[in-house]
Amino acid sequence: MNFFKTFLATLLALTVFFVLSFFLFLFLLAGLSASEVVTVKPNSVLHLRLDAQITEQQVDNPFEGLGGGAQPTNIGLIQLKETIRQAAGDANIQGILITASYPIAGYSTLEEIRQALKEFRQSGKWVLVYSEVMSEQAYYLASAADKIYLNPEGELEFNGITAEVSFFKRLFDKLEIKPEIFRVGDYKSAVEPFMLEKMSKENREQLNELVNSVYDVVVQRIAEARGIEANRLHEISDKMLVRNAKQALEYRLVDSLLYFDEVETEIRNRLNLEEGKKVSFISYKKYQKSFTDEEKKTSSNEIAVIVADGTIVPGKSDNGLIGSETFTETIKKVRENKRVKAVVLRINSPGGSFQASDVMWREIVLTTKEKPVIASMSDYAASGGYYLAMGCDTIVAQPHTITGSIGIFSVLFDASGFLSNKLGITFDEVRTGEFGDLITFTRPLTDAEKQVWQKRTDEVYGVFTSKAAQGRNIPVEEILKVAGGRVWTGEQALQRKLVDVMGGLDDAIRLAAEAAGVADDFRVRFYPKAKSLPEQILAALSGESEARFARKELGEYYPLYLQFKEARHLHGLQARMPWEFTLR
Repeated sequence: MNFFKTFLATLLALTVFFVLSFFLFLFLLAGLSASEVVTVKPNSVLHLRLDAQITEQQVDNPFEGLGGGAQPTNIGLIQLKETIRQAAGDANIQGILITASYPIAGYSTLEEIRQALKEFRQSGKWVLVYSEVMSEQAYYLASAADKIYLNPEGELEFNGITAEVSFFKRLFDKLEIKPEIFRVGDYKSAVEPFMLEKMSKENREQLNELVNSVYDVVVQRIAEARGIEANRLHEISDKMLVRNAKQALEYRLVDSLLYFDEVETEIRNRLNLEEGKKVSFISYKKYQKSFTDEEKKTSSNEIAVIVADGTIVPGKSDNGLIGSETFTETIKKVRENKRVKAVVLRINSPGGSFQASDVMWREIVLTTKEKPVIASMSDYAASGGYYLAMGCDTIVAQPHTITGSIGIFSVLFDASGFLSNKLGITFDEVRTGEFGDLITFTRPLTDAEKQVWQKRTDEVYGVFTSKAAQGRNIPVEEILKVAGGRVWTGEQALQRKLVDVMGGLDDAIRLAAEAAGVADDFRVRFYPKAKSLPEQILAALSGESEARFARKELGEYYPLYLQFKEARHLHGLQARMPWEFTLR
């Protein structure tokens, strides 16, 4: 008995010790992080390694770099642009070197970075890009630089973009799972992967127009940057005339074929360094620690930028999820804050829950009655994402933005065949009335229940289109012509009065400040606030570490894993674009 008492007491003491040690570690790490200040050496070069997932806001991993690595797994667009701006005014930074092969970002995000680099160059400093391999996205980013250097044995992809859609009908057939689908709109293709084995005629039509519209903008911007006629670039791309590094140089897509040591020699010459002297490179992560928020412009007039990035869901926000509860709390706080003179809603979302979208739309409309609200569309602002934008005073989009998709669908899964025939599980029920359970996966819906679902879907589509007409101040009949679930690029949407202005986040902020009458005196503040270091550590030890493990183990199949995870949110009425849709 004494042995067990001693054992339990020792176990309890060890548990308390490890818990206290863990929290002590958190506080020590927080203190070290807060106190770490980096001093930039004179004649330095900012080295941006952009082979990472580029999201709207940075999700820091507190354990990143502890193993000696300097490459971030996630880069925030907002933080990256601010870093480039700081470097432009930093006398110790002479230029930027970018290395990028496969940045994970949409074309609108890449355009924002290109614009920041062009503004950096206007300060009189230079931007160089070097890579051994360049994807189409990497080359589009690189085209904003002074010089592009490719490894002599490297490769450059310049052969157009592809829209790829994943279909799961055969999988569901094998598993004996039957999707029960209700939708409005010939182009509402988000449910096609559940019911077809290939694209419908309508979906193929819209995607064909969409990819050509996006690529025309991409080619035009590259043509302007490289001094090559757009028609010639289209010919090079369509016929895939560039298949190796020598051809990339021959067709003037790059400036020189160099190994990295030769690039260093080029940089050394630009810095007027002696031969053999080491170039002082500073990484993105380290350079961020060389300046603080206090160095930014201060003013009593605030432009609040609310970032809505991810799938729209009820409840709390999380990485990749826009929670209606979190969003409404944030926008109410901003609306009631007298220092906030205008609001910019930065949207990067394919949509999601209709009810959650409508709850957020209501708060946006209420805010427009108090102060100007400008929507800034990123890579996606479609369906539920467009639902948020249409409540704003003005909508700003990039030409490459994927938007529109004004439509509604509902999907339920009848898994009774899978449960019965594969697992040997059957169900029976007793209910009151004819409609006891409208959401079920243990049996097929009755004809009467299907009619209820379709009628409700039709009703909600009417709500969506009428509110879109109200927000855009055009007749419902005009909205119906461009609705039906059809997806448009920002450029196409501008022609159809779905958006107002072409531009990026900075343009939206400028418009907001002008509308509020504070164009000459304002500061920008982003919402929601970044997580504290202890919160980051706890997240890194739980869900985020799980995601990194899945990405590492699944490799090229990781996007499919994400699509299956997304299916968890496909219950009830959905205002969202095809979530399996990818541009590459």
